[in-house]
Amino acid sequence: MKQVFKLLRFVKPYWKKSLLSLALLVVVVLMDLAIPRLVQRIIDQGITPQDMKVVTSTFLLMLGISILDTLFAIGNNNYSVQVGESVARDLREALFLKIQSFSFGNLDRLKTGQLMVRLSSDSSVIQRVVQISLRIGTRAPLIMIGSIILMFNTDQHLALTMLPLLLVTSAIIVFFAVKMGPFFLTIQQKLDRLNTVLQENIAGVRVVKAFVRAHHEAGRFEAANEDFTDRNIKVMQFMSTMGPALSVCVNIGIVIVLWAGGLQSIHGNVTTGQLVAFINYLQTALGPLMIMVNLANVWAAGMASAERVNEVLEEVPEVQDAPGASTLPASTRPRVVFENVGFHYNGSTDTTVLEGINLTVEPGQTVAILGATGAGKSTLINLIPRFYDASEGRILIDGVDIRQVRQDSLLAQVGIVPQETVLFSGTVRDNIRYGRPEASDEEVVAAAKAAQAHEFILDMEAGYDTHVEERGVNLSGGQKQRIAIARALLTRPSILILDDSTSSVDVETETKIQAALDELMQGRTCFVVAQRISTVLKADKIIVIEKGRIAAEGTHRQLLKSSPIYQEIYASQLGNGVNGA
Repeated sequence: MKQVFKLLRFVKPYWKKSLLSLALLVVVVLMDLAIPRLVQRIIDQGITPQDMKVVTSTFLLMLGISILDTLFAIGNNNYSVQVGESVARDLREALFLKIQSFSFGNLDRLKTGQLMVRLSSDSSVIQRVVQISLRIGTRAPLIMIGSIILMFNTDQHLALTMLPLLLVTSAIIVFFAVKMGPFFLTIQQKLDRLNTVLQENIAGVRVVKAFVRAHHEAGRFEAANEDFTDRNIKVMQFMSTMGPALSVCVNIGIVIVLWAGGLQSIHGNVTTGQLVAFINYLQTALGPLMIMVNLANVWAAGMASAERVNEVLEEVPEVQDAPGASTLPASTRPRVVFENVGFHYNGSTDTTVLEGINLTVEPGQTVAILGATGAGKSTLINLIPRFYDASEGRILIDGVDIRQVRQDSLLAQVGIVPQETVLFSGTVRDNIRYGRPEASDEEVVAAAKAAQAHEFILDMEAGYDTHVEERGVNLSGGQKQRIAIARALLTRPSILILDDSTSSVDVETETKIQAALDELMQGRTCFVVAQRISTVLKADKIIVIEKGRIAAEGTHRQLLKSSPIYQEIYASQLGNGVNGA
């Protein structure tokens, strides 16, 4: 319940509509509670003494109340729907913005499938809870309380007779509500797993087909789907026992009232109208209890979803601006220094990735980073824009610790071409100027030319206005990489980071891109992670990473003479090193 209260801040902006909805609901409840009393009046003052005037006037009054009841109920529904939809919209937006604030470390823990469920399924469950709480969720307990009060007002003796039964019925509902909360949390966790498998397969469908693993992946999905289904069945079976248990209570109550009330009526202590009104109030009191069977399911699911949503909203981004963080001064020739930098994932020394990194990159230098897969190359460059924060040591740009400057001012000076190219649905032009939406068409073309993308873009049917499908599926890997490079160049970064960004292009195109980059980035600081040694031959400095440490550092010629690791890499790709020495 505490988790649900935490989300009430999303209802607060709509408190006026919420209060109006509840006010209309209270009026509806009062009208509903008046009907049994009017039925009693018709029987005792109209039918029994055969007074048609009373029957007619009471009938017209009941008709008027029913019409108003309908109108007020429609108003209540309209306002509750508006509040519920608005809360769901704000909640989805808050979750989306929160996710955007996460650092890579947060996203490593909260998987894509889990976040998708929280944005979609969990948000919808909370929306339903809000709407139901402003409608039947509030109406049912009000009707029940009002009916019990009027039962005592109608006949105190019969009401006291029924009180133990009402307490037993309420205890049954509380028992089921408490039990179902953890059940629904488990269901959402199983749905997480199901969505994760589904998301992985949709994203990697080409790999699945290429390796003929459809049968294997179908088995994974079937296992997750079966697990989710089995949990749902168990929960539904448990819930299904509550309805019959409450039905027995209602039927026992009616039998007791008819027996005890009939005896009192025979002795003249209770009128026929009172007995009918009492039975109506009893059914009106127990009816909401039956409704609350379903409401208990909704609230239990809502509490489980609220806990999961709050988990995301309360997640603290690992990388945050320091109090009083300053703006990183703009520089076209920044100096970057790594001082004894170390990094461990999730702060655990058992997962040491980088250790004792000391590196100085002078203004305008191009630094190439080589190393085996898993050596820590990408992690090293991810520390520069603070995708992760160093676990040890510090990184300085022009003498300023990057943890002491605002992230937006840091990222404004860094252009990144990631190892995994990501394009968004839209036009080629929009993808290139993603980092600078205000860029002119001439600047877009210039960046495309520098990235060797201009020619293939013009060959497309609509040129720069060609639509890019989801994840860029209508483009080749090389085309996507060149667009990503153009996107980074257009931001005019002081620091350019290329994370193996030419791996999907041929050697000829790579040579052209490298020549264009050499000209464009002259005087700027550049980091290049590469698998091909041909990419780094002209770098001002080459560092070789091995097991998270700098194993060698120097120019191409220096490393050919001093580093066995570099010699081995060079020989395996370009020859024995004699020609390049």
